[in-house]
Amino acid sequence: MLQAINLHKRYKTKEVVRQVNMQLEAGESIGLLGPNGAGKSTTISMLSSLVMPTSGEVIWNSESINKNPESLRKTLGVVPQEIALYPELSAKENLAFFGRIYGLKGSLLSERVEETLQKIGLSDRKNDIVKTFSGGMKRRLNIGAALLHRPSILIMDEPTVGIDPQSRAYILDTVKQLVEEGMTLLYTSHYMEEVELLCDKIYIMDQGEIIAFGTKEQLKSLVSNNQTIELKGHLLTEEFGEVLKKQFPTASVRYEEDIFLVSMPKKEEPLATIFALAAENDVTITSAIIKIPSLEDVFLHLTGKALRD
Repeated sequence: MLQAINLHKRYKTKEVVRQVNMQLEAGESIGLLGPNGAGKSTTISMLSSLVMPTSGEVIWNSESINKNPESLRKTLGVVPQEIALYPELSAKENLAFFGRIYGLKGSLLSERVEETLQKIGLSDRKNDIVKTFSGGMKRRLNIGAALLHRPSILIMDEPTVGIDPQSRAYILDTVKQLVEEGMTLLYTSHYMEEVELLCDKIYIMDQGEIIAFGTKEQLKSLVSNNQTIELKGHLLTEEFGEVLKKQFPTASVRYEEDIFLVSMPKKEEPLATIFALAAENDVTITSAIIKIPSLEDVFLHLTGKALRD
């Protein structure tokens, strides 16, 4: 349905995207993961015809869009990372404006606006000025603007950034419903759990290149020989993390809020040693759980950095 073939993008002397190959089949939900600066947004801009590649092609229904992007644009919905709305207009007026851009008019436009407002849960605020909306409401309206013309493919670039948990849950429920209804989806996020919830297959990108692709199960098999120990306790400091790294040279140690996550090969039997090191360093461990490999573990294994880095 949508295919990227050897996409490359250079800005002056800087290579942003290198030899990216991707494919989205009709009805698939595809995740695109990568740390900041990996080239995700540039790749999405090329796939949606907003940016021309330096070399390579984007194929839509067997035809190149490099010279003729209109066939894709008519049936594509894009939810950008930044809010793209007119703050002085009402929710209804914003949707009507974007609907006209897609060629909708008359009673059909009115029907689609009302239908979309219902879908994104803003019917009761349709006449309110957008600048009075919360961040979550603006995000929902941003999504609505991309759904008006009933696109056959939807590209969403971090659609839940900077919003409250309730709005985020509402947006995820809406997107999950779209996927279940057969929408073809390309989704990027800084939240690994969102991609796990919504996506059938996942591309992982780093330094402008695709470094892995597969289903969640296939990607997790890349670290099936590893184990992750989740440590909770008192006085878990970065200094103790360095102690663990010194003791277990093959391990990766990361600190998330009040939790230490220690990943290492399964052949290691570390718990007794970890508790002994804790006692030596005046650290009290209140729980130690050995977890099965997660998508986060795969990401760290492949890129060496957390998704939010």
